[in-house]
Order: sequence, then structure tokens, then C-alpha cells
Amino acid sequence: MDDETFNLSMRKFLKKVGVTSQQKIEEAVRAAHAEGRLAEGALPVKVTLEIAPLGLSHVVEGEIRTEGEA
Repeated sequence: MDDETFNLSMRKFLKKVGVTSQQKIEEAVRAAHAEGRLAEGALPVKVTLEIAPLGLSHVVEGEIRTEGEA
């Protein structure tokens, strides 16, 4: 395994995940706000990362605040 290739590839993937996820979340929040169905406070968030050939399934849970302190 080439560590440099692996690390660069992983960083590229994670950047893509971060950028596209942020765009989708922003679109959904703006649409919900425009339609008057955005709950104020915090939105529960859950992301599941899967790599089937490795048998990896990793869940990250948290919240995104829509008002107040982050």
C-alpha cells in the first residue's frame, strides 16, 4: 500500500463529503425555513459511513443549531 496515495485519496474523498454535505444541509434548511417548517434550536443529525469490502460501518451523531450559540 502506498501511504501517500492512500492519504491523498482519503483527503479528497473527505473533502468531497464535507463540501457536498454542507451544501445539501444548507439547501434543506433554507427550504424548510422558507416553508415555515424549520424547528428552532437544534436539528439532530446522523451520518453513516460504510465501506462494504472492509466490513466498516461507522455512525456519527450530533446536532446542528439553527439559533443561539453554536
